[in-house]
Amino acid sequence: MKRFGEILRRLQIVQLFSALYRYKLVQIIIPAAVILFIYWEGKKEFRRIDWVGTLHILHRMKPATVLLLFGFALISVAAVSLYDFVLRRHFRIPLRFWETFRYSWIANTSNSVIGFSGIAGAALRTFLYRKRKIPAKTITASIAFLSTITITGLSVLSWAGILGVLPMKPVLQSHPWTIYAVWATALYLPGYLILQRTSFYAKWLNRNLPRMNAATIVASVGASLLEWAFAGISFWLIGSCFLPALSLAQALGIYTLSAITGLLSMAPGGIGGFDLTALLGLQQLGYPSDKTAAVLVLFRLLYYLFPWVIGLILAAFDFAREREGESGRDNVGFESVLNNWQKIWQFPTRLGVVGEIGAWSLGKLVFASGIVLLLSAATPGLLNRLQFTEELLSAPLMRLSHQLSVIIGLLLLVLSWGISHRVKRAYRLTLFFLCAGALFTFTKAFDFEEAIFLLIVALLLWISRNRFFRVATPFDQGKAALWGLVTLLAAYVYDLIATGIPPAILKHWSSSAKLMWLINPKQHAAAAIAGLVMAWLLITLFFILRPNRLANKGASAAERARLHRFLEHEQGNLLTHVLFAGDKSFFWACNDQVLIPYAIVRREFVVLGDPIGKENLVSEAIQESQRFADLYDLTVVFYQVSPHYLPIYHENGYRFFKLGEEALVSLEHFTLSGKPSANLRSVTNRFEREGFRFEVVQPPHPEDLMKQLYEISQKWLDGKKEKGFSLGWFDADYLQQSTLSLLYSPSGEIIAFASLAPSYDNGDTLSVDLMRHLPVTPNGTMDHLFVSLLKWAKEQGYAYFNLGMAPLSSVGQTQSAIREEKLAHLVFKHGGHWYGFLGLRKYKEKFSPVWEPRYLAYPSSVSLPILLLELVRLIARRPKKG
Repeated sequence: MKRFGEILRRLQIVQLFSALYRYKLVQIIIPAAVILFIYWEGKKEFRRIDWVGTLHILHRMKPATVLLLFGFALISVAAVSLYDFVLRRHFRIPLRFWETFRYSWIANTSNSVIGFSGIAGAALRTFLYRKRKIPAKTITASIAFLSTITITGLSVLSWAGILGVLPMKPVLQSHPWTIYAVWATALYLPGYLILQRTSFYAKWLNRNLPRMNAATIVASVGASLLEWAFAGISFWLIGSCFLPALSLAQALGIYTLSAITGLLSMAPGGIGGFDLTALLGLQQLGYPSDKTAAVLVLFRLLYYLFPWVIGLILAAFDFAREREGESGRDNVGFESVLNNWQKIWQFPTRLGVVGEIGAWSLGKLVFASGIVLLLSAATPGLLNRLQFTEELLSAPLMRLSHQLSVIIGLLLLVLSWGISHRVKRAYRLTLFFLCAGALFTFTKAFDFEEAIFLLIVALLLWISRNRFFRVATPFDQGKAALWGLVTLLAAYVYDLIATGIPPAILKHWSSSAKLMWLINPKQHAAAAIAGLVMAWLLITLFFILRPNRLANKGASAAERARLHRFLEHEQGNLLTHVLFAGDKSFFWACNDQVLIPYAIVRREFVVLGDPIGKENLVSEAIQESQRFADLYDLTVVFYQVSPHYLPIYHENGYRFFKLGEEALVSLEHFTLSGKPSANLRSVTNRFEREGFRFEVVQPPHPEDLMKQLYEISQKWLDGKKEKGFSLGWFDADYLQQSTLSLLYSPSGEIIAFASLAPSYDNGDTLSVDLMRHLPVTPNGTMDHLFVSLLKWAKEQGYAYFNLGMAPLSSVGQTQSAIREEKLAHLVFKHGGHWYGFLGLRKYKEKFSPVWEPRYLAYPSSVSLPILLLELVRLIARRPKKG
């Protein structure tokens, strides 16, 4: 039964921990599962597609045709902004026409590419509207209203399919389950019309704002219909370029059914479901697989990807213009935009992370540049361009440009990570490689389209040059493995495409040109491998080695001596003495008037306790440490802070998690008399009667004593590793700076010891630090040691004695506590198998202490569960001295 109860307690903890992330995981797992299911069901279809031939078809398209298709795709995307104009009119949102259009484009294009079920679009609208001081009630109501009208237009098209206006029968007959999806979508419109007249809609979705009239409903449905219809027409125009016999009705029918299945997948842009359904629909009309795939690829590029890139650029320029307007200047010229681009990039979202849209978008643009270079190198150039380039340049130079394009493409994939994290060294390299890549796309096959794209990205990067200030960023083995996988996959895809391109185009060339040109499939793998080697050589030099990275160097002997001098005129705290262990590094702020001790774990700059120094400088010191840590892309968190400074942490943007409570015994009121202390009194009397002796010794300590204590410590550890950071450990140099309390057996053998840590608060508080005892000792040994310590400290004039912290004590007990603290409370109650949380609290209660809470202060951008795991890792890490 005891074993069963232990298993049950573990299951309860695991179940609650799982519940914390159930909602977030569902948002990720369901779309991923649907996409995998669609791939599994449609892998035969995808395998039948000649993807190499598809890319060849796309590459041979006339630029004028692509521009016309892209122009209509932009018009189709612009039609989606009608939603925001309906919102603007109905909710009286104080935005100008151009602002409404910009915000709509930014939110809609981002939502199409990265949004799960509209979350990204809602978060972007919320942020953009808040910047315009629009009330939260209006924002919530408008987003809720928008979420209900977007499907109404698709519902109208579904009715057209059911009534036979749009041909859907071939796909419906081959996949009968889709008819249920079509009917469900069709019934949405009448359901919506009924719902919007109910009190539920008025209260929860319209937020008791003015009820929608008939004109607003018609405008909403009309805007939705235009969105889906224009997208379907864009799909038809692209299809008609490759499939001339495709009619508008056929294209709209296939598009409508594909859009419905795409919505069911809940994936960004309906990826997977939309594509498979569209492929099946077009192929059932008798069209070849390579041409149907070309339709889908071009539709994804023109309707989704390229408008999103424009949205990223609009977002960055919009933030620059907004700061310009706030400064009171009306004339916003190109030069002022260049100067202010980097000033407004803060982009908080409600998705659990805080990012910066400028750095994030530039990183994605650099990544896209690498993909563009690889695709450009993998696919053959147009024949007329190749002949023109061959007349101007030699074949060896063209081959060299081709090889360098591959290498630079792979390098840009890796450097995009550094751009997203605003690393200065990555900016310089990326700017150079973008310009070089643009040059080589000219010299390999006169691919001016790719060169223009790379130069635009380089221009945007140069505009943002002042935003790249970081010296380094954490780049551990996991990230190195991830980016190694990315570049390896990119090289594999490059080689797969390149070796599959039929070299029939070479028949127009001379035999010598054929030998020199790198279209030979046998040479593609060599180019890819060379690119990988070069990419990882540079990534090792500039990221993994990171000569300027901030490391856990600890405090040197000189720095600890400086700390001694500092404490002669400044007060410390309960954790100050452990700084002399040497494993924490020191950051001196406010002209060396405030000390912030820290250690680094992954991406966290973890400060131990409160800053030490003048209280009026603490807030400024926190901000200074944040700026310092930001140079290395680290986040500052404070571990075991006291309640006294909580308002200051709050003002600097920190949240709090209660770690537990510190047991402070008031020595003035400590006594062994009375019923509550009967057990302690009995233990003390027994030990004194049997001849046990307590002694306190001051440093320096003789070498033979240190050897005895080391043996006791090793037996107490019994092979376990020492812990560090907030805890003291056995180190001879460290203990030489501490007062030691010793407990002798009647035979004169030391059976237990404890080191004492002053709080550097003018002799007010004394703490117990390192405690060790032999494995076999009489019952009550530590009780007697603590009682003797308390008596001695009282005789020395101390006011309080700190027994240390009881982790997770009094955490998450209230109904309104955050869920992480409620989980911690369960661990406190049932986690005795791993750590005696409850037993430690009960043990310290014997001494009638006053309990003082201790907190973890962390910014909202940090995931609390992950941070707690990292702190456990930091404390369990083997201590290293400076």
